[in-house]
Amino acid sequence: MADDLYPIAVLIDELKHEDLALRLAAIKRISTIALALGPERTREELVPFLDESIDDEDEVLLALAEELGSFVEFVGGAAFAHLLLAPLETLSAVEETVVREKAVESTSTIGQILSPSQIEDFYIPMVNRLSKGDWFTSRTSACGLYAPVYHSASAKTQDDLRALYGALCKDETPMVRRAAATNLAHSEKLTKPHVVNEMFPLFSALAQDEQDSVRLLTVEGLISIAEILTPEETKSLLLIILRNMCIDKSWRVRYMIAERFVAVSKAVGADIIKEDLIHAFVQVLKDNEAEVRTAASTQSPGLKIVRKARFSAIIDKETVLREIIPCIRELVSDSSQHVRAALATEISSLAPILGKEQTIEHLLPLFLLLLKDDASEVRLNIISKLDKVNDGIELLSQSLLPAIVELAEDKQWRVRLAIIENIPLLASQLGVKFFDEKLGTLCMSWLGDCVYSIREAATVNLKKLTEVFGYDWAKQTIIPKVLIMGQHSNYLYRITTIFALSILATVVNGEVLKDLIIPTLNSLAVDPIPNIRFNVAKSLEKLIPLLRKNGLAALLSDPIKPTLSKLCDDGDMDVRYFAGRALTGLTAA
Repeated sequence: MADDLYPIAVLIDELKHEDLALRLAAIKRISTIALALGPERTREELVPFLDESIDDEDEVLLALAEELGSFVEFVGGAAFAHLLLAPLETLSAVEETVVREKAVESTSTIGQILSPSQIEDFYIPMVNRLSKGDWFTSRTSACGLYAPVYHSASAKTQDDLRALYGALCKDETPMVRRAAATNLAHSEKLTKPHVVNEMFPLFSALAQDEQDSVRLLTVEGLISIAEILTPEETKSLLLIILRNMCIDKSWRVRYMIAERFVAVSKAVGADIIKEDLIHAFVQVLKDNEAEVRTAASTQSPGLKIVRKARFSAIIDKETVLREIIPCIRELVSDSSQHVRAALATEISSLAPILGKEQTIEHLLPLFLLLLKDDASEVRLNIISKLDKVNDGIELLSQSLLPAIVELAEDKQWRVRLAIIENIPLLASQLGVKFFDEKLGTLCMSWLGDCVYSIREAATVNLKKLTEVFGYDWAKQTIIPKVLIMGQHSNYLYRITTIFALSILATVVNGEVLKDLIIPTLNSLAVDPIPNIRFNVAKSLEKLIPLLRKNGLAALLSDPIKPTLSKLCDDGDMDVRYFAGRALTGLTAA
């Protein structure tokens, strides 16, 4: 009997311990304890104990709420899952938001596996209690518990649930109304008559709420309701609300509608887009608040809307040129760097929509302005997206070069890293001649950067360029310069040579391996710096399978094996270790 009580006794002791870390660890082990106790004792002893123990730090309660969501199997399966609702109900009413949210998530998960009788007998009464709780915390949590079981409830219960939810939408506490507005997005679970007759009046009231924190959360509800309604119903019921959202006195509401413009457009239909949304979109592009303009910039028709919502079939090219391009011209010189950076990320996607002539006439001047922007983030964003501009790229090349050079020398190493990662893309567009004349020296200079991450990225860059231009180009243009670095007086250049040759070896042919890469590595095996020597050993280890693959197994016997054998007798411990590992790999294969 004492042994049977031991797991519970240990848990009790640890949950009462003054050390928070120990209590947290105990909660995360309750599934193991439940497994030891078995389903029956877990139901009769552990679950009631946990329900009584909900008086702890938020970290412990959060862990408990998470554990209970996956606890069904430990209480004996779905038939007993309703027993977990009691502790989760208590957790759903605590003060800390993250604990309540996790409790609602776990409760929703359990609710979806309950039988209709369990829902009627246990889940619905719990929702009732939380919805009518004295504290706003319980009513806030209740808002998220309706949708998971709505379809499984009886018709009468569904009527009661809608009435209860309606009361929450009119709650005196803004936090509760916010939760109710958020969960209106689940309106797709309702029939159209219920949406039109019951949910829409609630949505309309929330969309005009005195608190902007409530109004901004109704955007998702608008999308859900619009997806259920016909275009005519949408126009008669939602159009005025949508217009008001676009000109709401709170910038946060306007920001939300700007950020979700794609989804709104897809939901409301072609007629409203043509008649109202184009004008509304122009308004948010010209909004007084930079945050709203930033959000709108990422949603520009011809960018995300065109790609995802087939907006191009609704807005013709002339409309884009007449309505949207003038706004984009203004945004290119916007006072906010964030707006310009967001625009630079997306503007190139307009090119396929406008076609070659219009791209050259309207977009290239804007690209040039962005390439000369004071902010490195803006210049970097426009360069990173030029792969979408197939027409007129040659006209940009002369302006691209100064921008690339300036970014390549930026004092922020992350900016330099970002431009390196975009070089192969630019090279494929600008061609080998432009690259060799304008960018080749720049790419080699990165190999000597003071930051290791830049040098590493520069070696990867050489590999990608070889994939773009071919190994014959690499043999003639890149590899000779890398080999010269192997004779540099600074050991960092010599070690970068090893890294570069190792990665280039994966994309060149056997001839380059035999005539250029292996001899250079062998010469560096006698370098006076131990770091150079053990990196030679590591590099040779990586080349062993490549040599076999390219029919150069003879090189393993001479010169690679003698080189590794010599390094195995090196005076440096690390050199001996890596050389021994490489030699073992050579002889074992």
